[in-house]
Amino acid sequence: MGDDTPERPAPDSARRWREDLDSWAIPPDILAAAPETPWGCPTGLFARAAEEALAEREEAPSPSLQRALEALPEGGSVLDVGAGGGAASLPLCPPAASVTAVDQSPGMLAAFAERAEQLKIDHAEVEGLWPAVAATVGPADVVVCHHVLYNVGDIVPFVVALTGHARRRVVVEITAEHPQSSLNALWKRFHGNVRPTRPTAADAAAVLAELGLDVGIEEFEAAPRWHDHDRAELVAFTRRRLCLPAERDVEIDAVLEPPGPRRSVTLWWSGEAGEAPKWSGAAG
Repeated sequence: MGDDTPERPAPDSARRWREDLDSWAIPPDILAAAPETPWGCPTGLFARAAEEALAEREEAPSPSLQRALEALPEGGSVLDVGAGGGAASLPLCPPAASVTAVDQSPGMLAAFAERAEQLKIDHAEVEGLWPAVAATVGPADVVVCHHVLYNVGDIVPFVVALTGHARRRVVVEITAEHPQSSLNALWKRFHGNVRPTRPTAADAAAVLAELGLDVGIEEFEAAPRWHDHDRAELVAFTRRRLCLPAERDVEIDAVLEPPGPRRSVTLWWSGEAGEAPKWSGAAG
């Protein structure tokens, strides 16, 4: 990750990735009329996801969990980027003995730390955005990053920093389609707004391949995030995402489909901690 690495133009796939993500921006007039921010996610949802992941390790470990476990040495270390409540990393202990969590939300980091303490796992928290805080974080045997890439416009430096911090393997999990695509029909119904359909996990894999990474790919079905939540809570969350006022809840409730399984994809590749990065520079 040295500063003397020459910058190279971002690959075409990375430019397309950024352009496609930019197309998801909410129209300014709709955003200006929103009674509350449509962004963010309840901390409790991520804390519950960590609990579910810990239970799933014993019953039916996901491909993401399996790919990380097989690369971890006994007593190894994990770096969790965009950690949330720790669903990607806490189930890796053991064999891992320590986890460093990076997240921009103090609330998420507090929830992660509380659960790590309960499990008696050595842990550290770093508040901030990746890769801006990457220089303050040491390498780990395995780097995990779940459900973050669709928030990353400049995907090249993000991925380069993930790869440069992993001694053995990077494991990324994302949904097969953009996570907001399930609301596309509702955007059309309530706003007359036709939402995008890209980028997808296949587009992310194309960026990784064009960066010269030998990427493993496995698609699977994951449980819906909201399957055990109160219906009113789901409706309210959907309403905020749609930039609508609370008086529209009855209409939303009438047409909102119950959450179904999420088509998810595990992407994994070898780390390069201690090696010169193949790429530097942004996707813009």
